[in-house]
Amino acid sequence: QVRLVESGGGLVQAGGSLRLSCAASGRTSSFFVTGWFRQAPGKEREFLATIGRSLTGTYYADSAKGRFTISRDNAKNTVYLQMNSLKPEDTAVYYCAARTLGLVSARVSDYDVWGQGTQVTVSS
Repeated sequence: QVRLVESGGGLVQAGGSLRLSCAASGRTSSFFVTGWFRQAPGKEREFLATIGRSLTGTYYADSAKGRFTISRDNAKNTVYLQMNSLKPEDTAVYYCAARTLGLVSARVSDYDVWGQGTQVTVSS
């Protein structure tokens, strides 16, 4: 059974950067699609980026393009989300999720394993 644990969140000033990590256990992360999502208070969970198995491609939401980069380190069984030029509106709980069957997707419902989330707060 796959288990995901996020880390790397925190408080940062506007314009700053953070790198979130999503460590997988129970199964090698290169065997499944991994996505990053976020949820701000009172809002629906929002797709940010996803990365395919092993050497397959990446896909970003418009809100993430140019500022966020998803990557994976198969040796560490970890997927990362590098976030640059952060804005106060990026404040949210950030989740990574695994889609154990199927191709890359932006739909929340396509992901069947979720981490517990990590809080990101961007101050103005």
